[in-house]
Amino acid sequence: MRLPGRIAAAIEVLADVEARHRPVSEALKAWGLNNRFAGAGDRAAIGNLVYDALRRRASHSFAMGSDSPRALVLAVVMRDWGEAAAALNDAFAGDSHAPDALTDEEAAGANADLSTAPAGIQADFPNWLLPSLERAFDGDLIAEGQAMAGRPSLDLRANALKASPEKVMKSLARFSPQTTTIAPFGITIPAGPRDARTPNVTTDEGYQKGWFEVQDQGSQIVAALAGAREGEQVLDLCAGAGGKTLALAASMGNKGQVFAYDADRTRLAPIYERLKRNAVRNAQVRAPQAGALEDLVGKMDRVVVDAPCTGTGTWRRRPDTKWKLTPELLAQRQTEQAAILEEAVRYLKPGGTLVYITCSILPEENDDQVLAFLKAHGDLKSMDIAAAWRRALITDLPEGLATPAGGICLTPHRTKTDGFYCHLLQKA
Repeated sequence: MRLPGRIAAAIEVLADVEARHRPVSEALKAWGLNNRFAGAGDRAAIGNLVYDALRRRASHSFAMGSDSPRALVLAVVMRDWGEAAAALNDAFAGDSHAPDALTDEEAAGANADLSTAPAGIQADFPNWLLPSLERAFDGDLIAEGQAMAGRPSLDLRANALKASPEKVMKSLARFSPQTTTIAPFGITIPAGPRDARTPNVTTDEGYQKGWFEVQDQGSQIVAALAGAREGEQVLDLCAGAGGKTLALAASMGNKGQVFAYDADRTRLAPIYERLKRNAVRNAQVRAPQAGALEDLVGKMDRVVVDAPCTGTGTWRRRPDTKWKLTPELLAQRQTEQAAILEEAVRYLKPGGTLVYITCSILPEENDDQVLAFLKAHGDLKSMDIAAAWRRALITDLPEGLATPAGGICLTPHRTKTDGFYCHLLQKA
């Protein structure tokens, strides 16, 4: 497929997303099944057009004067990919699969100046969330939003139980990997421009042998901040597919015990194969059932809570969710977070550490949640996050990461990671 056909396909997929209110990944998969002539490169390019359109939906619709799928995709091609309007019209004229020719108004959108547009438009944030995000980012709202609207890198964590970062990088040399700036076992493959494909590293020999896992650098950082040590008893209360469980087990050198639990049996299912491939021997999976964790009450050195949240920190990867988030869903997540914190504290022994993590950038789910929890639990106190950072990452805490309540917030702008929050609490 040539570019005009790819543009037409992206418009079709984006229209399907809006009409059926389904995830982008499902719409792209359905398009691929219905158009089997399209190669891997075509599918990657179409996916990039659709995701880029959603990442900058607010600014692109403002520039084009329309939020239609056609306007958004054309904005990506002209404003992000650098295609000139005249050249596009020439290409469209010679391709039977192309969209209709650009109008004068659409062509003008290529050079629309957004410097005086409202801050929410420039930042590509939903308007109703601006008060919360202004509180989170103060004067950096636009810079934070623009970084959040970019493409994410592909980040990996070398499994210290089996391989060094150098060994992994050698195995993946064909993809030009780089070391991460903060996470000590992290490796990153930066996102490419335009129609660049994200490499499928899970087919690599090193992945099959358990040398590395796909894990965002931000997730690696907060797992390291948990501070799990050899010989400790650690509960990963919201283990999901086990990414942080694997990181905790590696940091403990396979000594001690990690109990992996998740209330959703389906989410937990992949953990068994991953533990085996990573040669983890100190993890015990607890399936969700009545009384599954009762024998752990009051005995844990650390309880890690990767709490259910709005996922605002992952908007680069799932930009469709940025525009679907509602006040009602945020309130629901806050209720769930408060409940799981109350559950988590039961398992701590005296002197134990509660590690509260979200992949959210919203204060309501982060500092506000922790402050309310501390108010209800006089036997808990915030730990020195800067000292924990130095112990775990062997560097000083970068300026601007600490939050008013004593946690940290990572973002694409600040740390080139997904958005993550982490707060450490100690029981008296």
